[in-house]
Amino acid sequence: MTLPHWDLSNIFPSLESAEFEQGFAKVVARVNALAELFDEYHIARAPDAVTNAETARVFDLVLNTYNATFDETRPVMAYIQSFVATDSRNALAQARASALQIQLVTLSKLGARLVAWLGSLDQAALVAQSATARAHEYALSRARVEAAHQMSPVEEELAMELNLSGGSAWARLHGNVTSQIMVEVELDGAAQTLPMSAARNLASDARRETRARAHYAELAAWEKYAVPLAAALNSIKGQMNTLSARRHWATALDQAIFDAAIDRATLDAMLFAARESFPAFRRYLRAKARALHVEQLTFYDLFAPLGADARVWSYDDARAFILMHFGSYSEKMQALARRAFDEHWIDAEPRAGKRDGAFCMSVRAGESRVLSNFKPTFGGMSTLAHELGHAYHNLVLAPRTSIQRDTPMTLAETASIFCETIVKQAALREADAAEQLAILENSLQGSCQVVVDITSRFLFESRVFDGRRAREWSARELCDLMLDAQKETYGDGLDPNALHPYMWAAKPHYYRDSMAFYNFPYMFGLLFGLGLYAQYQQNPSEFKTNYDALLSSTGMADAATLTARFGFDIRQPDFWRASLKTIEQEIERFEDLVK
Repeated sequence: MTLPHWDLSNIFPSLESAEFEQGFAKVVARVNALAELFDEYHIARAPDAVTNAETARVFDLVLNTYNATFDETRPVMAYIQSFVATDSRNALAQARASALQIQLVTLSKLGARLVAWLGSLDQAALVAQSATARAHEYALSRARVEAAHQMSPVEEELAMELNLSGGSAWARLHGNVTSQIMVEVELDGAAQTLPMSAARNLASDARRETRARAHYAELAAWEKYAVPLAAALNSIKGQMNTLSARRHWATALDQAIFDAAIDRATLDAMLFAARESFPAFRRYLRAKARALHVEQLTFYDLFAPLGADARVWSYDDARAFILMHFGSYSEKMQALARRAFDEHWIDAEPRAGKRDGAFCMSVRAGESRVLSNFKPTFGGMSTLAHELGHAYHNLVLAPRTSIQRDTPMTLAETASIFCETIVKQAALREADAAEQLAILENSLQGSCQVVVDITSRFLFESRVFDGRRAREWSARELCDLMLDAQKETYGDGLDPNALHPYMWAAKPHYYRDSMAFYNFPYMFGLLFGLGLYAQYQQNPSEFKTNYDALLSSTGMADAATLTARFGFDIRQPDFWRASLKTIEQEIERFEDLVK
């Protein structure tokens, strides 16, 4: 069957339409009006500012206008991104994205001015006089910290302007280049040319020879593009190092921890518990090797399916299963998923020019779009459930203001992991032994990626940042760093001579020009989501009373405060050990099924 493409016609008819031109013009007008408002009321750092009733009035006006401007911008930004993500060769979409980027830079400058101004005010006095300030109290507290780490206003503005031709440009280069790479691979005795996303999908082919051919063809393709991609990575990390230092962060990691709304004690506790779990994950990898009848797994075996008779999940099967089991949790969750399927929010077909992987983006209040590269496997269905979990989170966040919806990555995975776990547990209950093995394999495959592989990515990125202070890394050195990190984490679970040296090129997360360490939040999200699901099983009715309130507050408190509502102390390894224990129990069940 032909997999669906998302429908964007309820946003604008086309990129060439008068409606889009009007929508874009409204964004420009909104941004310009916001800039004029900031100038009129001198919204900038003001060390001698007095916080009185007039200040509160100005604050209400400025913040409400700021939120409204982002609400106007979001659908235009999502609309353009939907074309860029599915066809990077679309010249008009790229031009629109570039034009919008100029407006986003202006918004970033205004955001920096707002932070500086808020950091100058007496927060307690402002909260006492303004209901809007009370509703945004957490954002105010973060603004005070951010303000202390700002450069001078002139330097902040210059940094944002230069980012257009600096980090942001390098990030666009990576996205555009990698989405257009074609891979030459021999399959079934015939040479084929496949998009990189399709070649990477062959990592889950049942035939080991196919997986191996695709893997080495993929590496050869990455090698051809290694020089420009290494230049992009070096430039982005170099820029981040420079700006972090100028903003008086000890390291780029310290800034990333703040952005993630956690503290160093939480990160250290989580990573400590993760490393303790590596022996269990290596047991899983050795058990999978036995199931595949190979002496030792290679990197291209990580995503190999198990069970020749494992169920084929068509897209329609995935749809029906997700609707049924989202409904077992709540009518609200089911209705959201039904709307996503019926209104064609999902773009599922892998194709040339489309970016790899999957994501969900908010379009406007309660409405999202989901990108996937669907495979007719349990994993393909599970990925859809995961991304629809993000859409559910967006729905619950809809009544909040733009600032209140600003969720850190650590908490952004909460709903997606929870929804993914709902369908996994339902599938396990219905499955025979062979299908259970396939489902557990998919689950452990994902957990291994999030705990073991993400630790390798964290180690790699830490070392790249450290070394980048002195000089640039060559493509060969980046490959060596990646191999060292993979050996350190996977250990004897994988053949050390058959790893993936170009994972630094394949993962777009390293190229986020505005966010370093886009990796450990995924581990946080998985383990916190598992902890939440365990509580749901223990007391479903009480859990449902609190769950949506938690999701709607993810931009309104730090992670420790929010997780404490469910009795979790995330600064202690024991919390993380408890969640990892549930994964270890799956490993034990997996080992028994393999036997």
